[in-house]
Amino acid sequence: MQFDRDLSSPHKALFLAVREQLLAIDGIEEFKKDKITTYSFNGSSLCHMRTMPHGIDMGFLKGAMVEDKFGLLHGETKRMRVISLESYLPEELDYYLDLALKLNGSS
Repeated sequence: MQFDRDLSSPHKALFLAVREQLLAIDGIEEFKKDKITTYSFNGSSLCHMRTMPHGIDMGFLKGAMVEDKFGLLHGETKRMRVISLESYLPEELDYYLDLALKLNGSS
């Protein structure tokens, strides 16, 4: 399971810090799948996360629909954008999570 690999990764601390930030949001649910850990809000997919050789990748399922104030989102698919992190950026993550939650109808 990917979650177990994430906990064995050299980037475990970064993964756990971002995970804690996600799970601190009321209504966020975590789903541990074979190849990725996903997060949803009110039954709607929000993002996914996994460790990578450089740190972690967080994929925002509606990332193409938001203003990229910090220039961290990358990708060319129709909807999804990814943030690749080498260090913990809590303020930036708050910004992207807030936008993702708004797209999912939380505010």
